[in-house]
Amino acid sequence: MTAVESRPAGVTGATPAHRPFGARVGAFVALTKPRIIELLLITTVPVMFLAQRGVPDPLLVLEVVVGGYLSAGGANALNMYIDRDIDAVMSRTERRPLVTGMVSPREALVFGIALAVASTLWLGYLVNALSSLLALSALLFYVFVYTLGLKRRTAQNIVWGGIAGCMPVFVGWAAVTNSVSWSALVLFLVIFFWTPPHYWPLSMKVREDYERAGVPMLPVVKGNLAVAKQIVIYSWVMVAVSLALWPLAETSWLYPVSAVLLGAAWLKEAHGLYARAKAGTVGAKLKEMRLFHWSITYLTLLFVVIAVDPFVK
Repeated sequence: MTAVESRPAGVTGATPAHRPFGARVGAFVALTKPRIIELLLITTVPVMFLAQRGVPDPLLVLEVVVGGYLSAGGANALNMYIDRDIDAVMSRTERRPLVTGMVSPREALVFGIALAVASTLWLGYLVNALSSLLALSALLFYVFVYTLGLKRRTAQNIVWGGIAGCMPVFVGWAAVTNSVSWSALVLFLVIFFWTPPHYWPLSMKVREDYERAGVPMLPVVKGNLAVAKQIVIYSWVMVAVSLALWPLAETSWLYPVSAVLLGAAWLKEAHGLYARAKAGTVGAKLKEMRLFHWSITYLTLLFVVIAVDPFVK
């Protein structure tokens, strides 16, 4: 399976004479994928509370949040630059700035590189070298390993490509302690095993988009039942790994109780999706997006508990 041929940006969108300043600013912000970055920051800041065993320095938190946004934003902008050809043929992405012509490929490339350099210097100077190196490695992994190497070549793209999205927990921990611990590794693995069952339901929903673009997402290659089975397997591993934080980080009772309850709710949704897929359910009745939306709620609540736990006696 091969991706579509590259398509020049702007052929269906704005010309240089019809790009208002406000719309242009919004387009550059859109290049950073703010909604995705929100999720990355949700996993970064609570880890800083856990590493500090209390409230971290507010200025340090601000510096990490800004640096993290710049780094992830740079990676996302470069991802859109590389994927502008397939974005143009997918209904989910056809309004992205490079497809509409609101931002040119050259502008997106320069913008992404500038954010990457700025984030590396920002974190290195204001936080520490380790957090800067970790953030840079995540950016390079996302751009070169996932976007250029895996996405168009293997159905395991989101599994290994998800490593980039796991790195913010290391960045947050390193920002506070200037080190990486076993506790941080557990949280890294939670997000690693969370990513496929989070993203696969969405890819089931937009399977025709990926098929048309020539991207071998698992639902395109294997079908809904095989994907649902993989989702159940990854979900059980994720919940089991999440419980390992309890003894390693010596958390209070709040974390294991919350992890069990949230995990049980997740597994209920995962098994429900598997049951519907096994019964041959298709279309809206498959309800695959229920798990996608719940996955975001799950991760958010789990990391809120991580931030609150140090204050529970």
